[in-house]
Amino acid sequence: MAAREYLSDKDKADILVAISDAESQTSGEIRLHVETRCKGEVLDRAATVFETLSMHKTELRNGVLFYLATQDRQFAILGDGGINAAVPEGFWNDVKDTVIAGLAAGKAGEGLAAGIRLAGEQLSAHFPVADDDVNELSDDISFGS
Repeated sequence: MAAREYLSDKDKADILVAISDAESQTSGEIRLHVETRCKGEVLDRAATVFETLSMHKTELRNGVLFYLATQDRQFAILGDGGINAAVPEGFWNDVKDTVIAGLAAGKAGEGLAAGIRLAGEQLSAHFPVADDDVNELSDDISFGS
């Protein structure tokens, strides 16, 4: 199954709403990238996608990538340097556990949306949304092969 077909139209819509909701609480920028195969180690691949999507170019270095390789059953969350410098160790564990539980239950869209919302809540403590906040990155889901 192609990456684009992994999520239903409803899942995609729910995830986009979750990204919008999360970003309404934080100046952080959240993206989801879905592909079928993970080319290499999951965090290395997520880092490559992070750069390809120009997520490292946010003003506060507070981009967050949710990366999913469907056939290889690989998932990672990758935060930029500004986030990693501000948050405690293990910051992403609850978010990752939430998403993985959804994936394991066959409810990928629900799990991803819940994890994205949770990320927004957690990020708001370290990167609150400002009155002049600008959406620096597209909220669209990106797909690989």
